Amino acid sequence: QVQLVESGGGLVQPGGSLRLSCAASASRFSSYTMGWYRQAPGKQRELVAIITSGSSTDYADSVKGRFTISRDNAKNTVYLQMNSLKPEDTAVYYCNAKLVPFPITYWGEGTLVTVSS
Repeated sequence: QVQLVESGGGLVQPGGSLRLSCAASASRFSSYTMGWYRQAPGKQRELVAIITSGSSTDYADSVKGRFTISRDNAKNTVYLQMNSLKPEDTAVYYCNAKLVPFPITYWGEGTLVTVSS
């Protein structure tokens, strides 16, 4: 069992920045593909960004050029740097861990990001 604990959410003005962190209890953290997802009120959960065990990254079109995902395997932590935030980025952000190619996936409890003036 892997536990994921997100932190770093909060209220920020449009144009501002936040950095989310996700600390994992996995003993083989470096083997996991890590991802950030988000769910806005009344909407389905959507992929924001992923980073593979080899540190390849992919992003949703809506955040490309503004968000950066990274990982520190020594600290069992994945980060999401969010810049130029927009009101439409308001959502609960969830950390995800997948042990590819196995059907093993874990979710954090989420952290709320609110972008508002």
